[in-house]
Amino acid sequence: MGKLALPTIQIAGGWIIDPSQDRDEIGDLWISRGHILPTGASYEEAEIVIDARGLIVCPGLIDVHVHLREPGNEEDETIATGAAAALAGGVTSVACMPNTIPPIDSQAAAEFVVLQGQRARQANVYPVGAVSKGRKGEELASLGQLVAGGAVAFTDDGAPVASAALMRRALEYSKMFDRVIMQHCQVPELTVGGVMNEGFESIRLGLAGMPDAAEDIMVARDIRLAEITGGRLHIQHISTARSVELVREGKRRGV
Repeated sequence: MGKLALPTIQIAGGWIIDPSQDRDEIGDLWISRGHILPTGASYEEAEIVIDARGLIVCPGLIDVHVHLREPGNEEDETIATGAAAALAGGVTSVACMPNTIPPIDSQAAAEFVVLQGQRARQANVYPVGAVSKGRKGEELASLGQLVAGGAVAFTDDGAPVASAALMRRALEYSKMFDRVIMQHCQVPELTVGGVMNEGFESIRLGLAGMPDAAEDIMVARDIRLAEITGGRLHIQHISTARSVELVREGKRRGV
């Protein structure tokens, strides 16, 4: 169907939330020929009326941390099924983590994800490239080639970049491409064998715990590295109060 043949749609009575337009209100949204019409004007009767009472009407959401199991574990999920599930939930764009088999650590791997996302014709799919080759934390991946392949950020998610020297180089190089390093903050030596937070409950259950400091130490380190390099840092899945404080302090310093 061509754009000129698209029907006029009235989304009626929904809770409209759009920060870009400073809208947070109950009202109607009109769409004509594929375009949202200005608010406040009166329009002719719509060809399609959607009752949105009790529902939220907002721009498509963006999920910056998803795990699509392709390549390597397609029996669990593919890029197509994951993108379809995202769209069904109102998420129109996803950034997928590189902890696949093989990892997204090359231009070809990033291009594969982009192509599969385009073929799916569902939510927009953006690959996040690995920081290190093979996600082994030893050698910096070819960040420039990953960007050329479509990578929108870098992470070894599922594993931390444990080496401070490697993390520093990653922040320096990613700055050249205006990309963010997304870090899984966890000091490996403090969490070996751990299955839960260290504390009374871990002792009571007889299970190996992971101390808060395992996260706090790396959060503090990486904020400082971002500060001295001018790189962009996103700390993933924060779980301790001290980490939250460190992030706030870093933001106040302009990191």
